[in-house]
Amino acid sequence: MSNKLAFRKQKAKAHTPEETVHTSVAFKIIGYIAMLIAFLGIMIPIYWIVLTSFKTQGDIYTHPATYIANPFTTENYRAVSSEIPLLTYLRNSLIITVVLSAVKILLGVLSAYALALLRFPGRNLVFILIIASLLVPNQITVISNYSLIAGMNMRNTFAGIILPLAGTAFGTFLMRNHFLSLPTEVIEAARMDGAGPLKLLWRVVLPMSWPITIVNDWNEYLWPFLMSEDERTAPIQIGLTFLQNNEGLTNWGPVMAGTVLAVIPLLIVFFVLQKNMIKGLTTGAVKG
Repeated sequence: MSNKLAFRKQKAKAHTPEETVHTSVAFKIIGYIAMLIAFLGIMIPIYWIVLTSFKTQGDIYTHPATYIANPFTTENYRAVSSEIPLLTYLRNSLIITVVLSAVKILLGVLSAYALALLRFPGRNLVFILIIASLLVPNQITVISNYSLIAGMNMRNTFAGIILPLAGTAFGTFLMRNHFLSLPTEVIEAARMDGAGPLKLLWRVVLPMSWPITIVNDWNEYLWPFLMSEDERTAPIQIGLTFLQNNEGLTNWGPVMAGTVLAVIPLLIVFFVLQKNMIKGLTTGAVKG
């Protein structure tokens, strides 16, 4: 027994404070390297998209590739406006995103809030049924939704695009998981301050969730692609595909310029709602 105790003491002494500090520094360095790799993995494609949007057609296909636009041109942005009705597509995206987000907030967010933060009999059973509906393959859902919308003569209409997307179980599942990830300290502090279920939802939970809903709705592609036939209802993501010519070749300059223009409204909305996220995180915080 005495030998075991002596061995444990000797082992404990082996980890000196200096070694602990060195280990901590090593983990920090590894963490910073990982963050740098992730940052470069995100920023390099973005930089390449923006760079290509300011290149000439000949400069895009040069080998080896150039990492600075020379010559620098804005012709691609003018080409986007001349080749496709850009403002019409942006208007369609805005209509679809605003209406779809509002309907999802009314349906998906309310149901997800009840499943995540309220206590009632049968809550787990309801969630299991939602999970079970997610097991249905997306292809089968698309076919049935397409047949239903086509039978109702709602193809190439905003209603035909919005209705099937608004009632998806995945929206409830996604928002429920998001609600569960919110800081419990903020929610409990709001309840201690006397916030009821509706006040807690609108003043604390939703301000931290709006950007996620809007980002998903803005980036919808497959279903609008199937439902829209022309620029009357097609969003900007579908409009960019019309930059291909009849031979199926792609002029990457205008495509990248259109991609940049499509992202700008989303960035503006996100930065505006980011203030609400910070406000939601600090509202009702515990004072110490």
